[in-house]
Amino acid sequence: MSRKFRNRGSKKRVSAKITLLTMTLACVAIIIIGLTLNISGGPLKSVAGYVFVPMQKGINNAGLWIFDKTNEFKTLNEVLAENEVLKQQVSDLTSELNTIKLEQYELENYRELFELDEKYPSYEKIAASVIAKDSGNWFSTFIIDKGSKSGIKVGQNVLAGSGLVGIITEVGPNYAKVRSIIDDSSNVSAMVTSTEDNFNVSGDLLAMNEDKVISFSELKDEDDKVAVGDAVVTSYVSDQYQQGILIGYIASIEDNSNNLTKSGTITPIVDFQHIENVLVISDIKSDIFSTENDTETNSEEE
Repeated sequence: MSRKFRNRGSKKRVSAKITLLTMTLACVAIIIIGLTLNISGGPLKSVAGYVFVPMQKGINNAGLWIFDKTNEFKTLNEVLAENEVLKQQVSDLTSELNTIKLEQYELENYRELFELDEKYPSYEKIAASVIAKDSGNWFSTFIIDKGSKSGIKVGQNVLAGSGLVGIITEVGPNYAKVRSIIDDSSNVSAMVTSTEDNFNVSGDLLAMNEDKVISFSELKDEDDKVAVGDAVVTSYVSDQYQQGILIGYIASIEDNSNNLTKSGTITPIVDFQHIENVLVISDIKSDIFSTENDTETNSEEE
């Protein structure tokens, strides 16, 4: 059954080809006869008018249609090619823009570190980047990418933004752990710059979560000179932190029940939600105390 169907299809195609060839030859023959005999009238002209003029118009229209489609196809290919080129250009420009943004971002970070370094010129510092942190919203403890090979030691103070971040508590060859001043286990001997009164600043993650502040206590302010907005820095009597590093500003203050001291809160100067790069002060405050004690001991022995 399928063979008969194929034979019929083949015969139809052959028949169509023969018909088309016959008509083509007839048209060519008539055209040649007309041109050769220069026939300008009569029945042949009428036949030509009825047969060949419409055929010619049809052929012309077909030719124009094919020409237009060819141009459209060519134009479409050109548009597609241009589109691919434009896509590549957009991709290249996007990549270049991202690179520029990244470089600008890094430049801003370096500028901040430079400005921070300028604020505390008396201290030698080591630049480092944060590579890990504990869970939670705050950088209460985190890891930096410099360790003992870079001169990092336990007890060194860490800076970022415009002031104090915390202290180095653990050191490996290529990393170090930082405990920040907002951590619950942190305590810093501080001083109000307006009165030079000393008091204690302690970490308070609960207060940070609620009001973005840390706590202070044991402030002796008998004349009520300390006010909200006063700057708080590390004290010269601290045995762990270098003197004069900005901690933050008084946010609230109240009298204690003993009526002798005051307590309250401080807004830290450092953004403890976003720390990426830090400066580590090379000198260790505890080493200064150790050196002084050794000197006093040697003097007594002499």
